Amino acid sequence: MLFSPDSKKFAWANGICVKIVSTSTWKVLAELPRPKVSCLKFSPKGTYLMTWEPCITTTAGPGGPNLHIYKSETGELVKEFMQKKQTGWEPQWSQDEKLCGRCVDNELLFYEDCKFDQASLRVRDQKIGTFAIAPGTAPYHVICYMPGKSGAPCFGRLFQYPKFDQQSSLANKSFFQSDKVEIFWNNKGTDALLLTSTEVDKSGSSYYGKTTLHFLNSKESALVVLGKEGPIYSVAWSPKSSEFCVCYGFMPAKVTLYNLKCEPVYEFGTGPRNAIHYNPTGNILILGGFGNLRGGIEVWDAHQRKLVTKLEAPDTTLLEWSPDGKHFMTATTAPRLRMGNGFKIWHYSGALMYERPWNKQEELWEVLWQSFPPGEFKEPQISYKQVEGIQPSQPTASKQVYRPPSARGKESNFKLHDEELPHRPGETPSASSNASKAALKMKKKREAKKAKKAEQLAVGGDAVETLAPSNPATRDQKPPATNGVSSLLPADADIEDPEKLKKFKKIKSKLGEITRLKDQLASGKQLEINQLDKIKKEEELLKELKDLAL
Repeated sequence: MLFSPDSKKFAWANGICVKIVSTSTWKVLAELPRPKVSCLKFSPKGTYLMTWEPCITTTAGPGGPNLHIYKSETGELVKEFMQKKQTGWEPQWSQDEKLCGRCVDNELLFYEDCKFDQASLRVRDQKIGTFAIAPGTAPYHVICYMPGKSGAPCFGRLFQYPKFDQQSSLANKSFFQSDKVEIFWNNKGTDALLLTSTEVDKSGSSYYGKTTLHFLNSKESALVVLGKEGPIYSVAWSPKSSEFCVCYGFMPAKVTLYNLKCEPVYEFGTGPRNAIHYNPTGNILILGGFGNLRGGIEVWDAHQRKLVTKLEAPDTTLLEWSPDGKHFMTATTAPRLRMGNGFKIWHYSGALMYERPWNKQEELWEVLWQSFPPGEFKEPQISYKQVEGIQPSQPTASKQVYRPPSARGKESNFKLHDEELPHRPGETPSASSNASKAALKMKKKREAKKAKKAEQLAVGGDAVETLAPSNPATRDQKPPATNGVSSLLPADADIEDPEKLKKFKKIKSKLGEITRLKDQLASGKQLEINQLDKIKKEEELLKELKDLAL
């Protein structure tokens, strides 16, 4: 089911037929007898409705046409085609509906003024994998992806219709290792992103293949440099067309905002995310982690780069912004999940406004907002204060992690990953503003030790004498081995950075273990191979410890 872009019509397929209704009166405009339709698409102005159904192949050969174009006002069949693959099945249109294009067997076919009897232009001399017509009116711009032969690069080329020879290309971007390319135009149709991906990563670093991102417009092309290794999960243009956001890297994933020069302008840090959603006006940004992630949602002020709120929507399979830009919907739908189906409507401040659990005997397949033309709603003013909402009907799952009995009641600073905090490029992410309670407590202890030491030194140095052993029997004993670096090392209390302190203590512990093993070796005990390997690493650890002391 879907609404037309101008919100005047609504169409859905029910397994028996396809119905088109008017949203002003909800009267049926047309009923199309196509029971097997699985995909629907309106043209940009809502003048035409396109349907696709699986292609049926029998022993006698392929079946009849399975791609149909109808007039949405009357249901009149305009044209039908044969389209075997579901991927990229829908014909592409210019914003004014004067140009329509299809890619058939690596050949581009263009139709002008909705005259589908004969193609006005055929692009045959170049093998084309996929294409995308830019939003906007004439002159029309088209990006074509041209797969490379063995050992040769692939190309993304920008053309101005109807000039499609290589010498007439406005911009070119070459790249290797691409089995598939997705093209993302901004709303103005001036700039585009090409997301290239391979099914297999030959380096073996990723099970899901390798992805890269390229930028292309009529003046330049560039590779978008990412700040972390790993796959690209999501790419989204701001509706204002002045910047784009990328979620990428091995978990915890990193999110970066780029300008039109492909320069990072803000780092949203790292976290369990794999989805990016701008509201229709482009001033609020949602970063989410769904699928095999927990369902965390972060709502950001896209202009001020400030976090508005955080919330959790577990088992979310669908998230969509409302056309007013203030509310968004999360849903749990089949067939992805068949239990706990339903949908919720949230305010951007984090308040739950409406909840609709689904009947356990039924499955929820799809939820959709009614669409409206751009500019129908004003840009919402962002408030950081949560509005009044309702309480969820389902009990909230415990967020506490399991801890063994021996560790309960104690503070823990353990982290599975070192998360990067939000910051501007060039700035060092500061942990002081978001320090944990345990880190603040440790800092207070260190400051108290420093103050006590300074006080003792001010009294006259008696503190140093009290450290000498008072027992005559132990006075002549040799001090324990310190690996010859104790004079160069600071005390634990002199290190301010919690991460540096953690590393410092870890290395000291390893050196202590090495000292113990050396004593055992000197006494004649036979050591294991791995224990001898530990002793060999002593010099490396001492050097690392000295570097931390500087």
